Amino acid sequence: MRLSKLTIASVSPGFELPLLLFAGFRSLIERLHEELARQGHPDARPAHGFALQAIGAGASASELGRRLGVSKQAAGKTVDRLTRLGYVERVDDAVDGRRKLVHLTPRGVDVLVRSAAIFDDLRAEWVRALGAAEVSALESALRTVVPGGVRVDAVGWLGAE
Repeated sequence: MRLSKLTIASVSPGFELPLLLFAGFRSLIERLHEELARQGHPDARPAHGFALQAIGAGASASELGRRLGVSKQAAGKTVDRLTRLGYVERVDDAVDGRRKLVHLTPRGVDVLVRSAAIFDDLRAEWVRALGAAEVSALESALRTVVPGGVRVDAVGWLGAE
């Protein structure tokens, strides 16, 4: 049996793919946070980015927990931490006065806007290193094989708060 132009020795072992994907992700995230620190956000952490994205236009602690795949208590701890850092604030729900909602502060919006710009710069570096067609093909291939699209519940999946 012949494997077209590939030989058995040139086929990567199955475990290498997730490690390479994780290493690429980690490289991008570490570079992002180095730059965020230079731009005035030295305390921002990867879990904060997931939480801020999940909060979006506002969420209760229960909603945030569901969006992140963590308990309400873990979400509450995350909100406490983000509040101390000035990224979010708790406000009374206009519809249900018994309920508190979490909203992004201007500082929270700033870190997300800066993150988006930095990610654009990092992607441009990959384009310079690999070529636009290769990066586009990589993104397209990942969209094809990633079930359900992009999700922000990695915090719960990774077992972090």
